[in-house]
Amino acid sequence: MGKTRLEAFSDGVLAIIITIMVLELKVPHGAGLDSLGPMLPAFLSYVLSFIYVGIYWNNHHHLLHAAHRVSGGLLWANLNLLFWLSLFPVTTAWMGENHFAPLPSAVYGFVLLMAAIAYWLLQRCIIAIEGPDSMLARAVGRDWKGKLSPLVYLLAIPGAFVAPGIAPGLYVLVALIWLVPDRRIERALPGE
Repeated sequence: MGKTRLEAFSDGVLAIIITIMVLELKVPHGAGLDSLGPMLPAFLSYVLSFIYVGIYWNNHHHLLHAAHRVSGGLLWANLNLLFWLSLFPVTTAWMGENHFAPLPSAVYGFVLLMAAIAYWLLQRCIIAIEGPDSMLARAVGRDWKGKLSPLVYLLAIPGAFVAPGIAPGLYVLVALIWLVPDRRIERALPGE
């Protein structure tokens, strides 16, 4: 099986996720700048999630570009990732609407953690198909960002109940770490 359908489906799901997230933003009630203040938490949570979806989309593109074959396991691993990403709109809206309250912030972190694990599983699945000496296996290497991110999420989840800014601050930190696209795979691809 080729990967074109998998890529097209994944791109479509990610586009829908972003669309749903932006539709959760409510129109301000009023024409003055003061009417934007109540929207700020929802807008900031949207921006953070938009960046996360962009990071996943970018790295997913490189990851699938490194795959040459698609198996049933890879299809399910990809669906697992898309499932967790599809929860971004509801957790984003919940966290923003509640001004980064502890429980919504912790649940948002749990979804980020599960998406990170799902991405790692997808990566492992491709390496299993392509082989331990594949270009992807060599490009991934030690994968310090992939190992650090879940650990930070694991700190952020209980941190949400300790102080209001801990969890969102740690989520921003992970996003900043990944903001620069993961060029390891891009550099390892032939002709790139």
